[in-house]
Amino acid sequence: MSLLVGFDVSASGLRAQRLRMDVIAENLANAQTTRGTEGGPYRRKQVVFAAAPLQGPGLPWGGLMRQLQGVRVLAVVEDQTPLEAVYDPGHPDAGPDGFVLMPNVNPATELVDMISATRSYEANAAVIEALKKMAARALDIAR
Repeated sequence: MSLLVGFDVSASGLRAQRLRMDVIAENLANAQTTRGTEGGPYRRKQVVFAAAPLQGPGLPWGGLMRQLQGVRVLAVVEDQTPLEAVYDPGHPDAGPDGFVLMPNVNPATELVDMISATRSYEANAAVIEALKKMAARALDIAR
């Protein structure tokens, strides 16, 4: 198997997890935003991943090479969990009944997701580092 294929697989994982971390950071930054760009409270966003066939030179050889897949982002979707109504009649976005609709962002959930994304990112970075070392050793052997 070509080392370049391993780089492609891990690089796709790095890109996907970086986007996931960006979305989590956006969620945390808007955890108290009651009036977003669409007018209502902010809704938590989630990243949807899918397996993506690898493309590029050297991939058509062998059955295993055709089965290797990376990661691609299908979409960034809004979480449809119900918004929480909080009684705060002094809030500028409070309705006539004194309730304010708050975002459906739970900071604890976001932090757990951030740890998961970070660990996945680190794992892919470790694979790339191992592949670099393997390539360097192969070059040393060839000398």
